[in-house]
Amino acid sequence: MAVVVVDRKKLSLLERTYIPQIIGGLWITLKNFFKPKVTLEYPEQRPVLPARYRGAPTLVKDPDGREKCVSCQMCEFICPSKAIKVTPGDIPASSRYAFIQKAPKKFEINMARCIFCGY
Repeated sequence: MAVVVVDRKKLSLLERTYIPQIIGGLWITLKNFFKPKVTLEYPEQRPVLPARYRGAPTLVKDPDGREKCVSCQMCEFICPSKAIKVTPGDIPASSRYAFIQKAPKKFEINMARCIFCGY
C-alpha cells in the first residue's frame, strides 16, 4: 500500500488573513442594506393577497348551506402536518340527504399546526 503525499501551495499573507473574504461579505451586506425592505409591520400594514389566494383551509358548503364533506378522511390522511381531524358521523334515515353514507360529526383544523400546503 502506497502513501500519497500531496504538495499544497503556500498561502500568501492576504490569503492567510481572509481579508478578501471579509471584504466580500461586507460588500454583500452593504448591497442588501440599501435595497427596499420586504417585511411588513403586520397589524398596521396588511399584505395584498391575490384573488385566488388559498391560504386557510375551510370546510366547503353547497348552495343549501350543507357541508359537502362525506367524511372519507382523505384530507386527514394526506395532511403532511396532521392538522386536520375528522370524526365521521351518520346521517339520520329521515333526512333528505340519507343517500349520503356519512357526514362529519366533528371537523377540526388546528391552524397552529397547519403549514398552508394547499391540500
